[in-house]
Amino acid sequence: MMRTRLERLEGASIRFLWEATATARRPGLLDGGDRESAALLELARKAFFPGPLPFLVLSREEMDRARAEQGFDLVFHAALAPDGREARARPVWHLAGMARRPGEAALASPLAGWTADDLRSYLEGAAGEVPALTLHTCGGSGGGKSALVACLAAARPASARRSFLIDDVPGQDRDPRGVLAAGSNADLSLVVVDARLGLTAPVRRDLVLLSLLGVRRIVLAINKIDLPVDPRGAFVRVEQEYASFAAGLKLPLAACLPVSATRGDNVLARSAATPWYEGPTLLSLLEASGLDEAETPPAGPARLPIEWVFPAGGAVPFQGFAGTIVGGRLAVGDTVRVQPSGRIARVARIATPGGDLTLALSEQMVAVALDEPLDVARGDLVVSANEPAEIADQFEATVVWMNAAPLLRGRGYHVRLGPKQVTGTIAPLKHKIDVVTLGRLAGTTLGMNEIGVCNVHLDRDVPFDPYQANHDTGGFLVLDRLTGETVGAGMLHFALRRAQNVHWQALEVNKAARASLKKQRACILWYTGLSGAGKSTIANLVDKKLHSLSRHTYLLDGDNVRHGLNKDLGFTDVDRVENIRRIGEVSRLMVDAGLIVSTAFISPFRAERMMARALVAEGEFFEIFIDTPLGVAEQRDPKGLYKKARRGDLKNFTGIDSPYEPPDSPELRIDTTAATPEEAAEAIVAFLQTRGVLA
Repeated sequence: MMRTRLERLEGASIRFLWEATATARRPGLLDGGDRESAALLELARKAFFPGPLPFLVLSREEMDRARAEQGFDLVFHAALAPDGREARARPVWHLAGMARRPGEAALASPLAGWTADDLRSYLEGAAGEVPALTLHTCGGSGGGKSALVACLAAARPASARRSFLIDDVPGQDRDPRGVLAAGSNADLSLVVVDARLGLTAPVRRDLVLLSLLGVRRIVLAINKIDLPVDPRGAFVRVEQEYASFAAGLKLPLAACLPVSATRGDNVLARSAATPWYEGPTLLSLLEASGLDEAETPPAGPARLPIEWVFPAGGAVPFQGFAGTIVGGRLAVGDTVRVQPSGRIARVARIATPGGDLTLALSEQMVAVALDEPLDVARGDLVVSANEPAEIADQFEATVVWMNAAPLLRGRGYHVRLGPKQVTGTIAPLKHKIDVVTLGRLAGTTLGMNEIGVCNVHLDRDVPFDPYQANHDTGGFLVLDRLTGETVGAGMLHFALRRAQNVHWQALEVNKAARASLKKQRACILWYTGLSGAGKSTIANLVDKKLHSLSRHTYLLDGDNVRHGLNKDLGFTDVDRVENIRRIGEVSRLMVDAGLIVSTAFISPFRAERMMARALVAEGEFFEIFIDTPLGVAEQRDPKGLYKKARRGDLKNFTGIDSPYEPPDSPELRIDTTAATPEEAAEAIVAFLQTRGVLA
């Protein structure tokens, strides 16, 4: 269903409001009293209709006075795209990783992708607006994309048949984020190719990404056609090169046309410089694209990810949820299933700001009430009762890596499937994809801009469809757990069979029973610090003291476990991550056995220490930072390792040529320059007594 430009902008802003409000602890909205704020308030009312606004709306003076008192952590404000340019709002989940001072609120604008003209049309009603085509340009740098976009942008107001949303993200040669973000939402991808160079490696990489995204329409603009000695020969050569490459990717046939962005040849009007070309201009091609599909009924079973849950007992008695239909249709009286719980109910009401509906179609934003109250949560999926989505926690997927730091096997990442966020790991990597030859390459990790097929393991079951069946319920993002930055994107292929055949066996003798028998509280004492800091020495002293108190303990030492459990691992970043993952899992089993477990490992990365913490319950993980300056640790050097590392005989040594990330907020910090190992051990035992570990 074709939507207008304003409908698309409104939808993106409402989703932004749902996401940001759901994830903030205390949001607020700044009403500047201007036209921008009026539009923002209108968007907020539509987003949370028929309920009240779930945040305070304050003027500038009220906001200044209320910031400290109310403790806002997120403030919505109305800021348009800078200098009238189109821009995409920054993903909401990035807000979590923003560095800000304690008590300071993050600012977020749902209007970040709007221009002044968009704002004026929105407030004035924009009656009779023509359908909008979301247009994405790609093809790497140097092909002339920017000049072509400038031509189209200038032509947009003059087009009576179609308005355009043009998304051109620079720097795509080294960063696939632009292609993935824009291409996943575009109606059409405009691939710009230099007629002299043909399909360069960046162009081929973009085409591989478009293939993974499942794009249906591609226009190949063979630019700078005025520069080759034989323009027609160059055009035919690139056209044939695309056809051959696209066949291996199962890409759709592309409409190819010769253009010159700088001279305007075949962009807005036919050019006398290419008499051998008899096809349409770029503008007429775009104007006609997809108009015949405007009334095509939505295909597939109903899919509605829940993006907002109306709180019970609100000012307006509406018990239900809101979201965007991403597949099929939803009608009053339909029997639906909420996944992953599987509970079934009937649709009792479909509410929108424009009035109640009896039938809602794909891409519509709706508030839904069921005929009986169900316990639903943001991220649940409402589906046709007779055509549910699959449910699993392990999958095969294609992953595109978008971060300078490589994908590390076993490292925990946040994985976002629509509005649902879970924790997962990506391993093993089955193979990489060579974007030039489309061949398979062996590898154990992915670097920036690389693509691979791998297994994804999540910490819980999630409902999904294969990406080929539904892009919204089969696509996912990979986020860094510390910064919230998007580091990868993926497309789910299918659930792994073992995910459906392996189940957790409930046991009657549990952790609490075992710990009670030992008269202690099971926990992990996670010692971390540089080599030579004294971790093993202090952990051993603490273990002896606990043993003398008749406590049941076990000490996992970094060197000892590498003689058996982890003897196959080296000291690369990938191996260090896997080393800590295994130790975390072993520690969890020992906590389940009711033991006080000590682990003495460098464990240099915060992400892996966070992963180990997440394996056990709140209050069962104590991070003990054995804080020793590098210079002091190097002077001690009991095993002579620092000397070897300085000579270059020992690679990937923490503190020398491999980083150590100190804890931000450990439960206990031991300064070994101010305390002896014996004093440190006494302090740790006293700490455990105050925390109730030693009953």
